[in-house]
Amino acid sequence: MDLTTPPPDLYGRPGADRFMRRVTAFGDRYTPALGRPLLRRNPRRPPSRPTPPLHLVVTTHRAVATDIVELRLADPGGDPLPAWQPGAHIRLVLPSGRERHYSLCGDPADRAGYRIAVRRLPNGGGGSVEVHDELHVGARLTVRRPRNGFAFCGERAVLLLAGGIGITPLLPMAREARRLGLDWRLVHTGRSADTLPFTEELRALDPSRVELRTDQEHGVPTGAELLAHAPAGAAVYCCGPAPMLAAVRDALAAQPARALHFERFGAAPIQGGHPFTLRLGAQGPLLDVPADRSALDVARELRPDLPYSCHQGFCGTCKVRVLAGTPEHRDRRLTEQDRTAGDLLPCVSRAAEGETLVLDI
Repeated sequence: MDLTTPPPDLYGRPGADRFMRRVTAFGDRYTPALGRPLLRRNPRRPPSRPTPPLHLVVTTHRAVATDIVELRLADPGGDPLPAWQPGAHIRLVLPSGRERHYSLCGDPADRAGYRIAVRRLPNGGGGSVEVHDELHVGARLTVRRPRNGFAFCGERAVLLLAGGIGITPLLPMAREARRLGLDWRLVHTGRSADTLPFTEELRALDPSRVELRTDQEHGVPTGAELLAHAPAGAAVYCCGPAPMLAAVRDALAAQPARALHFERFGAAPIQGGHPFTLRLGAQGPLLDVPADRSALDVARELRPDLPYSCHQGFCGTCKVRVLAGTPEHRDRRLTEQDRTAGDLLPCVSRAAEGETLVLDI
């Protein structure tokens, strides 16, 4: 039998059946490859490339409260900016090279610009001071596209709790809650009335659902006092300093709220820490890291330009490579593959007790 001559088609005609012709062509092409992996990149699809950053210009720089400035960033050519959702943040690469994350506090429907608010921290890492003093109208900077690690889920009932500058991710959430017709409440706390930004915007949303509370007038609120505003079964979104968050978490079980979403803009307290030694580079200096401090904080005393964001262990900004030593990973971002490859987040992770951790810094 001549195997090179196609058989009659399904109806006895001498020409090859079109279906069989396609099956034969498929087999001729792919049978020789059975011993090779079948999952290969489509040669017609270009290789994936990193998402390029945005190059934006400052169009607004104005004070909105004591030691707090609002910046609006736009595309120099007027092009619309990438979309975002409440809770998202952007990463600014400042002129000095410092990188800082700031929550978007504008309206997601406004694609013409991004709005952020920054509190001046004279004793911080220098980023906020640079934003206040250097990023005036007309300044250009590189911005990483919006990412969201504090997403608003739009539950039927929500309580939004903000401490000071922590109002920035919650303001868009309040707008979205009103737009969706949710049962929502917002409490904004601060030391004094002059330290609370966006008070008029908040009141304009719905004065019956917004409470502005200052320590100066009302005293420092307890977690129970803050949660007392929650509708029954509400989800709580909280952004503020560590003591405020701790108070809310401790009081949650006894309140009608059923879930807590939070974003911390201060460093979390170190639990179960132990001292270890840190070396910056293979031939760099040896530094003692106490039990109550992070490797990142100690390293930044010599290298203040090291990038970081929130000290929570899930943003990944401060990622470095371990050259030697046994890490004690405490982050919530790196995969096992990352850790095996030697990556470490020094904002929360440490060395095993008695070890010297050598970082590629």
